[in-house]
Amino acid sequence: MTVIDLVMRVDSICKKFDKYDVDKQKNLNAAGDDAFARLYSVVEADLDAVLQKSEAAKIEKSRATAVATNAEIRRTKARLLEEIPKLQRLAFKQVKGLSKEEREARSDLVAALKDRIEAVADGNISAAKQGGDSAPSASYGGIKFGSTYDGRFDDDYFQQTEESDQIKV
Repeated sequence: MTVIDLVMRVDSICKKFDKYDVDKQKNLNAAGDDAFARLYSVVEADLDAVLQKSEAAKIEKSRATAVATNAEIRRTKARLLEEIPKLQRLAFKQVKGLSKEEREARSDLVAALKDRIEAVADGNISAAKQGGDSAPSASYGGIKFGSTYDGRFDDDYFQQTEESDQIKV
């Protein structure tokens, strides 16, 4: 294990147990009853954890572990995206000592946070598209909807023959 790995592990453990640090809790409570700041910090901490899991899933050699990790990442992303409307509502609430510019900056923070959440790689290729267009799928581009095999749409294509006249409907 390298020194960098040790430092990263120590940092992650410290972040995990920051909520038990009495001095930091006093500083957070001194900031007031700002629900936006609390929720934003929780969502941002979860997003950082998801980003680390995403990086770990990219380098994972076992496909089963990578798939399970990606599923967990997708669930967490969905949960974080559910928090975005709450953050948007809280961003516009009037808080004591908060200027109008700071409230507008909060809405920008929420928009940037949403973009960061959506940008997390979760192993789902089609999630990056989300265009809704009717282009052929990425797995097989030879399938086209709404056309015939030879591309003929003229009157000769639907012309009746002796065989088709014999069919009773």
